[in-house]
Amino acid sequence: MKSSPRITLLAGGVGGAKAALGLYLSEHKANLSVIGNIADDEEFHGLWVSPDIDTLTYTLAGRINQQQGWGLENETHQVLDGLNQLGSDTWMFLGDQDFATHIYRTEQRKKGIRPSAIAQDIAWKNGVDIPLLLPTDDVMQTRVLTNKGSLSFQEYFVREQCKVEITAIAIEGAEQATATAEALEAIKNSDLIIIAPSNPVVSIGAILAVSEIRRALEETSATRVAISPFIGGKTVKGPADQMMQAIGMDSSPASVAELYQGCLDAMVIDHEDAESEASLLNSGLEVFITNTLMKTDDEKTQLMQVCVGFAEEVAQQKRLSTAAQLTQEAC
Repeated sequence: MKSSPRITLLAGGVGGAKAALGLYLSEHKANLSVIGNIADDEEFHGLWVSPDIDTLTYTLAGRINQQQGWGLENETHQVLDGLNQLGSDTWMFLGDQDFATHIYRTEQRKKGIRPSAIAQDIAWKNGVDIPLLLPTDDVMQTRVLTNKGSLSFQEYFVREQCKVEITAIAIEGAEQATATAEALEAIKNSDLIIIAPSNPVVSIGAILAVSEIRRALEETSATRVAISPFIGGKTVKGPADQMMQAIGMDSSPASVAELYQGCLDAMVIDHEDAESEASLLNSGLEVFITNTLMKTDDEKTQLMQVCVGFAEEVAQQKRLSTAAQLTQEAC
């Protein structure tokens, strides 16, 4: 019987969580690790909130609010109502059960426990039994420079609802960030690296902004496949298309590949973006065209099964090419 490949998924929030769930519900779960984004972490009401990591955790735990794609199901908001009555800013819509997560995380951080250990602990206590890894234990944060000044990602996305003009985007703290040993080990030991259809600028881009992570992806022998987050030049959810425009790029698979340059062997793109196939092939990437929209759990699992199968085909092609080259050199 063929063994399941060791897979590491790089993932942001909602789109990344869909991809993670697709793998988690498949036969590949036993050999799956997920590296999440922490650059949208921020303090609210004195508590440290990790939106993307929590979305991954709640999704894999089966506790996510399906309609929103974030937060917990059957949530109440008494704490937020109380804070609002006291005059606190409550635009970051946190539920009561969610507050418990943030209180626990903040308590553990104050004890000096590594953020990576805290994230894994919270995941395990929610019933998530795979490695959920952080790219770094250091603090780094996306800053969105706008006509209203410098904003955190949550200020831009939630408070301003993406309605301000972006002039630049930066990941503060990334240059000084040290990669976690767990993330580097996962990349090193993987057969396949899959990049989820998450925001390429501030989700995947933030993970790749940790230089040791990017270098590990550039140097790994694993086959590296990215799923384009765009369908017909538009994002399924979130401001990825606006952010691509803000950094002078269009919302195409080719632009995503350019951002991930050196970290890719292949891309999975939607039928609506089939015209990008030629440019991707010309850039040296293998391409698979399929339906990339993930609404149901079956669609999530099906897409990720397709991605794994495609990645394994690319890996086999790489092995055959290497063998042929060695034979030619020997002659």
